[in-house]
Amino acid sequence: MIYGLTTIISRTLGFVITPILTRNFTEAAYGIFTHVYAYVSLVNAVLAFGMETTFFRYLQNKEGDKQRVYDSSLFVTLLMTAIFLITIFTFSTPIAMFVGERENISDYTTYVKIVGLIVAADALAVIPFAKLRADGRPIRYGVIKLVNIFTYLGFVLLFLYGLPWLTEHSSFWKDLSAGWFRKDWLGNVFLANLAASLVTLMMLLPQLLSFRFRVDTVMLRKMLTYSFPIMIANISFIINENLDKMMFPKLIPGIEGDRELGVYGAVTKLAVFLNLFVMAFRLGAEPFFFSYAKNENAKKTYAMIMRYFVLAMILVMVGICANLDWLKLFIRGKAEDVAGYWEGLFIVPVLLFNYVLLGIYINLSVWYKLSDQTRYGLYISGIGALMTIVLNLLLIPKYSYTGAALSTTVAYFTMVILSYVWGQKNYPIPYESLKIAAYLLIGVVLSFIAYQLNFWFANVLFLALIGVVAYSERGLIKRFIRR
Repeated sequence: MIYGLTTIISRTLGFVITPILTRNFTEAAYGIFTHVYAYVSLVNAVLAFGMETTFFRYLQNKEGDKQRVYDSSLFVTLLMTAIFLITIFTFSTPIAMFVGERENISDYTTYVKIVGLIVAADALAVIPFAKLRADGRPIRYGVIKLVNIFTYLGFVLLFLYGLPWLTEHSSFWKDLSAGWFRKDWLGNVFLANLAASLVTLMMLLPQLLSFRFRVDTVMLRKMLTYSFPIMIANISFIINENLDKMMFPKLIPGIEGDRELGVYGAVTKLAVFLNLFVMAFRLGAEPFFFSYAKNENAKKTYAMIMRYFVLAMILVMVGICANLDWLKLFIRGKAEDVAGYWEGLFIVPVLLFNYVLLGIYINLSVWYKLSDQTRYGLYISGIGALMTIVLNLLLIPKYSYTGAALSTTVAYFTMVILSYVWGQKNYPIPYESLKIAAYLLIGVVLSFIAYQLNFWFANVLFLALIGVVAYSERGLIKRFIRR
């Protein structure tokens, strides 16, 4: 519950902060923000190197020497981060020219350096956070996550509202901020993120200082062999989810591309509740899947988890679509930008369904992780990433963000089918496939119907769905209440 709660709060912050950003920046500026953070997610996957999953896997295999597993895992992250920082600061201008626009190259170069430090700090925190989870310290984990969240929010408010007001009313603050603070500059948001990441790293110092430079090279080679396919799979995930945001300025160049990307990025935030459900589930489920694998009824348990996970996601999906009438107010932006941001609302049901497919794939992926056949994760995610690239190139120039959303749908659906087919051959789990497929079909149909209806009729439909689900699963609910 604590892992899930902190993840929910963290993801909700992205939703809450969206109206602050859309009201302070134009659609084009918000498009740049979306573009930059798409690259951040990709680099995060590279620097993590799949070591979080590998850390948990090897803790299970090396129960007597947790410290050795921790040292080896953190060593890989330290090495990757050092190489990354040297590269970023050596080639910041060429990187900025590749990522950004030549007319804003100075700003983009600054963005690259600030964001490079953010990514490095976040990468260094991955294994210490995993250690807290492995040591059974959810309270400390949750506190650090919450401090990160509120530090980021606090600095965003300071840079966007506090300092501009102080510099106007106080000569002291005006002199203090001279030379580094720029009002209405997008880089202020990145600086706020950097401050939060550095504070988090300081709070993780006890875990970082417990590192000992005594790497077991034999075990490290095995860990890297296990983690490399996971890293590629994670990169492929990022490609599936964020490549469209990276490619947008190239496929639809100029201010129009930035504006369309800004609309797409803002509308995507409305699907954040389902995304945070998937991420919270992954945080709790991955260690559980590994620790529960030796139980006799493990496979039946995994099948049951899948069924109720899909049910929960469908309820969230329909619930969001039924309440778009008021949720859309969070992305209205400035008065003159309202129509621009709201024009993309029609793709919200598609975005939500994409997250449902992602959640199903995360559930299905348990088979190749538990059977040490992580190469299948590489194959599946690689095929998905290739499909995403091809479909984005074909669809984005013609259909803009609609094409981007549908590209992700096709890629995720293909990955789900491949993982299910190969999984049943190599590590069969008795999923209730027909029932789950029926749930999905009902969820998709009701989501699009709810989007078309007004607030009251849509929520009556949503409540009816809850009633039907509660009645059909009354046995489980009664057992849960008794416990």
